Amino acid sequence: MNLNDLQNISDLFSNTAKMPVLFLGHGSPMNAIEENQFVQGFRKAASEIPKPNAILCISAHWFTAGTKVTAMPMPRTIHDFGGFPQALFDVQYPAPGSPELAKETAKLLEPVFVEEDHSWGLDHGAWSVIKHMYPEADIPVIQMSIDYSKPPQYHFDLAQKLNKLREKGILIIGSGNIIHNLRLIDWRNINTVGAGWDWAIEAHEKTNNWLLDGNFKNIIEYQNQGISLQYAVPTPDHYLPLIYTLGLKTSSDELSLFNDELIGGSLSMTSVRIG
Repeated sequence: MNLNDLQNISDLFSNTAKMPVLFLGHGSPMNAIEENQFVQGFRKAASEIPKPNAILCISAHWFTAGTKVTAMPMPRTIHDFGGFPQALFDVQYPAPGSPELAKETAKLLEPVFVEEDHSWGLDHGAWSVIKHMYPEADIPVIQMSIDYSKPPQYHFDLAQKLNKLREKGILIIGSGNIIHNLRLIDWRNINTVGAGWDWAIEAHEKTNNWLLDGNFKNIIEYQNQGISLQYAVPTPDHYLPLIYTLGLKTSSDELSLFNDELIGGSLSMTSVRIG
C-alpha cells in the first residue's frame, strides 16, 4: 500500500479509533424476521461499538472464482434461498453501496486482482444480520467475495491487508457459521438452543478453546484436527469468513465470544468480536 492509497482512503473517510471486527454466526435466513436471542446478540454487538462510516462484509454466500467486491451505488437485496415464507422474500434492505470504498479496497489488496462487481448486491449472509444491527439502512455496505480456489492460509494473509480500513471507521464483518453441516441437521431440534450431536459438541469445544487461546494455526489447519472438525466443516464456505476475521486481529486486540450456542444438532451460532 503506497502513500497515494492512504491519501485516497483519508479523503473518503476521516480517521477514527480502530474499529472492532466481527464474525457473526448467521444461521437460518429466518433469523432475519424472527425475534430470538441471536438477533438480540447482533443488536447488542452493534450498540457496543461506534457507528461505522461504512461496512465491508465477507459472506459465506458469495463464493467465487477470484476475488470480487461490490461496486454499485445501490446494491440489490438478494433472496438467495428457497422454501421459506413469503414474509422473508418481502424483506428489503436498501442500504447504499460505496463504489469509492470498493475501489480503495481493491487497491489495498494489490497485487491480488480484485474485480469490481456491478451485478451481485447484498446476499442474505450480509443483510439478514446487518438489518438487525443497523435497521435504518443508512450505512454504506459493500461485500467482498471469497475465492474458492484458495486455501485458508491465503485468506488469513489477504485479510491482513484490510487492517487500514479499521482506522477509517470501516466495520469489517465476516458472516458464516463455524459449525455448519446441513446434511446432518436434527430437524426435531432445529430450534432447540444447546442441541448438538456429540461431534458438534467436541468441535465447538475445540474451536472455542483455540479462539480464546489465540491458537489460530489449528483454526486455519482445521482439516487436520480430527473427525469432529471434518463433520463440522464439510465445505469451507461458511468457515472461511471466520478466517478473514482472525486475519485482522492485531497484538493489541482482545477476542471475545457471544451468541455462543449450538442449535439443530449440527450448527453453531458462535460469534466473535475482535477489538
